[in-house]
Amino acid sequence: MTNSPTILVFDSGLGGLTVLREVVAARPDAHYVYVADDAFFPYGHHGEDEIIARVVPLMGELIGTHDPDLVVIACNTASTLVMSQLRAAYSLPFVGTVPAIKPACAQSKTRRVSVLGTKGTVKREYTKALIRDFAQGCEVTLVGSPELASLAERALGGHPISDGDILAELAPCFVGDPEDAGARTDIVVLACTHYPLLLDRLMTLAPWPVDWIDPAPAIARRVSDLLGARIGDIAQAGAEMIFTSNRAHGLSATLTPFFGGRALA
Repeated sequence: MTNSPTILVFDSGLGGLTVLREVVAARPDAHYVYVADDAFFPYGHHGEDEIIARVVPLMGELIGTHDPDLVVIACNTASTLVMSQLRAAYSLPFVGTVPAIKPACAQSKTRRVSVLGTKGTVKREYTKALIRDFAQGCEVTLVGSPELASLAERALGGHPISDGDILAELAPCFVGDPEDAGARTDIVVLACTHYPLLLDRLMTLAPWPVDWIDPAPAIARRVSDLLGARIGDIAQAGAEMIFTSNRAHGLSATLTPFFGGRALA
């Protein structure tokens, strides 16, 4: 391991920045390469075989170019499909992002949990297996949002997003008696890394208060554990932002906080 390990963070778009932000806070000593596969965004609109055929060889190209010490797949849709193929094909550590159903169900007091994800993530057998294994008697409502990831991308880019558009995606998560706090949804799992970009809006628009489960802090802890103790001076650490469409990001002021204040190459 070099003094400044390289971490590659991969997502279909900009949602993985919410994971990156936590990983950077945990490991300020690392150099970061963030890759947004915007040429194929959104993954939720593609079939399973298409995503596997896209991501596995693309990851090989990225590893060959950037030589990371560790890769974070900061995308639920991809993680529920390609982690086993990636680990079989490449020898470095991969950390995935999957719906946080186990901690949500362990935490729920009303035993009503909703999982808000892309249509692809919520229909995946992987997600259903998590419910079978870890629901612990909870009633779990799966909500496949067709547009919320795209709305989050637009909002991050400075475009106005209406409350009505967000609420239309969010409302199915809220199940039970609105007047009875003991008989309604009390936890919503954010099963797409884009959604925390809109968390303030989600909290404001929610019909009643709930706890929102974002897996990013747990992912950051896992990354730090795999890398081991920090070594050396962190001043050398930098950051790169790459779009697979080869477009210029043009969002430096907006993106810099996610990279811990680093200037983007």
